[in-house]
Amino acid sequence: MAAVGALPGATAGASLPQRLRLHRRAAPSLAAASVPDAARLVRGRQLRPAVLLASSPASASLPRPAKSQQRLAAAASDSAGEAKPQGFAERYPTLVTGFFFFLWYFLNVIFNILNKKIFDYFPYPYFVSVSHLFVGVLYCLVGWSFGFPKRAPINSTLLKQLVPVAVCHAIGHVTSTVSFAAVAVSFVHTIKALEPFFSAAASQFILGQPVPLTLWLSLLPVVIGVSVASLTELSFNWTGFINAMISNISFTYRSIYSKKAMTDMDSTNLYAYISIIALFVCIPPALIIEGPQLVQHGFKDAIAKVGLTKLVGNFFLVGLFYHLYNQVATNTLERVAPLSHAIGNVLKRVFVIGFSIIVFGNKITTQTGIGTSIAIAGVALYSFIKAKIEEEKRQIKSA
Repeated sequence: MAAVGALPGATAGASLPQRLRLHRRAAPSLAAASVPDAARLVRGRQLRPAVLLASSPASASLPRPAKSQQRLAAAASDSAGEAKPQGFAERYPTLVTGFFFFLWYFLNVIFNILNKKIFDYFPYPYFVSVSHLFVGVLYCLVGWSFGFPKRAPINSTLLKQLVPVAVCHAIGHVTSTVSFAAVAVSFVHTIKALEPFFSAAASQFILGQPVPLTLWLSLLPVVIGVSVASLTELSFNWTGFINAMISNISFTYRSIYSKKAMTDMDSTNLYAYISIIALFVCIPPALIIEGPQLVQHGFKDAIAKVGLTKLVGNFFLVGLFYHLYNQVATNTLERVAPLSHAIGNVLKRVFVIGFSIIVFGNKITTQTGIGTSIAIAGVALYSFIKAKIEEEKRQIKSA
């Protein structure tokens, strides 16, 4: 939204979350590099897995979003006529892009740290997931009320298309949060490095889109690295591991359903509607699973430990950082080439893992460190190969 700079027309939940725009061309294979959750939701004019927003945050090469094309057309027009005064962003594009990367990393790290700390005194991940989406929806509603952006109308046809996407988004977000509550942040991000593997499997075996052998081979280090890290992770438990894996699968199915949703709605409005639907999906299980405990002692215990003001303030901050980091990831995706975003996403994961180990003082074994490094290197290799393949396809089509 306006608060964070130019939006993609206007994906975290969401991370939410890479990745947000739609294009009418058929989306490329799901075997896309991972980007922030929200950035993964939308790109161009077709709902698609961005390489969200995962995770998801590297992306397959697609035509630039409409706004980017408009900026290029405007630049060409200016060169043909009188040159218009250039703003800071036009004069220093590299500096501005670097700021977007920094902001993306910063918001993501802060979200992960604050989100993990909440579980020290409020161990209720289902309710925490609801609070993330609630604050994001509130943010969008406030923006709509001021016309930033103007709310786009939605009809029953589009609503039916968005429901499966939002349901998968909700499941992926909740299971990610449960995993963050159960194991170390660094370990969750290591497991989520497997997202490209599930995307490739979905492309090959569900959608029937062949995945090149080179991509499958590049995923071997990811699988091996996650396996090694899991076997020796000190914080390992099955609740955290299984929920992180379910999150990977949910975001993969979200990508499948997103390919079927066609709309000209801008990505800010689209992500807002998806967040609203996902919020309603998350509320019932939170009430059923954690409601009785929260009423009996959950809220009382948390208020006794940190106070009501801090409790509410922390919920708001975590939800705000969750929404903004996904949104900035989408802004960044618009400004750079897919390969650059893929590399940036890999570095972001390293950044988050490193900071989480420092902040929380997590002890890791040598084997876990080696396994994590192998997995991250595999993701980097996969992202590089995938971006190159998609770039070659685009050049062939434009030739």
